[in-house]
Amino acid sequence: MPLRSTLHSQRSLLLTLVILLGSGFLATSLLSYFASRDAIRDSIVNTELPLTSDTVYSEIQKDLVRPVLISSMMARDTFVRDWVVAGEKDPQQMTRYLKEVMDHYGAYTAFFVSNHSLTYYQAKGILKKISPDEPRDVWYYRVRDMADPYEINVDPDLANKDNLTFFINYKVFDYNDNFIGATGVGLTVDAVIKLIDRYQERYQRSVYFVDTFGRLVLTGAQGGPGGAKVGQVLRELPDLKGLQQQMPKPQSGSYQYDSLDDAHFLNVRYIPELNWYLFVDKREDGALDEIRQSLYLNLLICLAVMVLVLYLLNRVIRRFQVRIETQAMLDSLTGLPNRRGFDRIAMDAIADARREHKALSAMLLDLDHFKRLNDTHGHLAGDEVLTGFADDVRRCLRDTDIICRWGGEEFIILLKDTNSSGARRVAEKIRLLAEQHTYVFTGAALQVTVSLGLTELHPGDTLQSLIARADQALYSAKQNGRNRVCTEVAEPA
Repeated sequence: MPLRSTLHSQRSLLLTLVILLGSGFLATSLLSYFASRDAIRDSIVNTELPLTSDTVYSEIQKDLVRPVLISSMMARDTFVRDWVVAGEKDPQQMTRYLKEVMDHYGAYTAFFVSNHSLTYYQAKGILKKISPDEPRDVWYYRVRDMADPYEINVDPDLANKDNLTFFINYKVFDYNDNFIGATGVGLTVDAVIKLIDRYQERYQRSVYFVDTFGRLVLTGAQGGPGGAKVGQVLRELPDLKGLQQQMPKPQSGSYQYDSLDDAHFLNVRYIPELNWYLFVDKREDGALDEIRQSLYLNLLICLAVMVLVLYLLNRVIRRFQVRIETQAMLDSLTGLPNRRGFDRIAMDAIADARREHKALSAMLLDLDHFKRLNDTHGHLAGDEVLTGFADDVRRCLRDTDIICRWGGEEFIILLKDTNSSGARRVAEKIRLLAEQHTYVFTGAALQVTVSLGLTELHPGDTLQSLIARADQALYSAKQNGRNRVCTEVAEPA
């Protein structure tokens, strides 16, 4: 029962430590993870994405807004206005001018359409006459009648084998603010898409453009959010339902929203030159990969530390437990096993004797008149005699024999592979040694004698019955004058 209680207490202690250590490590790791996650989110929303948006905007100014500025410059160029006002006398002057614009600024195409002659001039020469009845010329009349100074649209370029082209169409006015035509430059749509893909690859963000009505107007080759195509409205995209609650219509700012597959960080910026909104979108999953890996690594380290701590603690507990159990089974004065330790050793000895069919003898010893010695010389003198006597007895025994302090001045011995006659010879040796030995304490010579009771293990004996017979033999020795050996024989069954 005590051993079971000890094991139960040990398991309870280890379980408590596992819970405490595990909870502490888990709480620390999770707090660190959430703090890092919030810091990263804050950095992304308030610093990283705005900076990326600024950088992309600078790229756009160079790659997309630049054509708008070129078109604006062409529309205000005095040569263009003077040439038109002068009657468009030399068409080659205009074509050379448009070619120089293309060569100098690297435009894909450059054009001018005269409102007076309805002639479409291109760098390669006169392209055609435009007509309100021609569907492909509708753009010109739309530009002529619009209130804004320019527009951006996508149309096939007749001058370049109908390649789909990103046009900036700018209105041209004379010095009296009369509309005299439209000019501008164009980039191929493929080139613009490649620009968007370049932005996305360089900055590891999704980049797309939305007009003031919330329609996608420009995306990379893979499309917009969730693969959306140009012309789709943001509010119709299932991936952006979470964003619609925060931003019913496009407006500048920083946002966080959840799509069908992940959480997102978004920065929106208005680009006045294009009259579009630039969307720079970053998925949270990629942003938090490193700290998630750090969390898993921390948890793994914590688990390893916890296992190591528990292993070492278990070893320490077992070591102390063995030491305590050993001390609990040893007599502190003589260093011999005590009664508790003897019970365990004796049971094993009896089992071995029966299994191997060997003899086993038990011997009980009692120091004669020991109380008188204590009363005369004191308990310290008695302790000195007990210690000396225990050492003397040990010298009379084999290593395989068992001796313990039974209690007070009593000792018990089990002699393995020894019958009654052999045990009697050992007992006489011990008796004579005690009788002849003088123990010295503080200059006083102390002598004691010992009475011994013997018996041999017989079939059907228990440890209790074996000891009871030895005790009966010891009682006979004392009754018959002490300082003698008596043997108790088992009664026949």
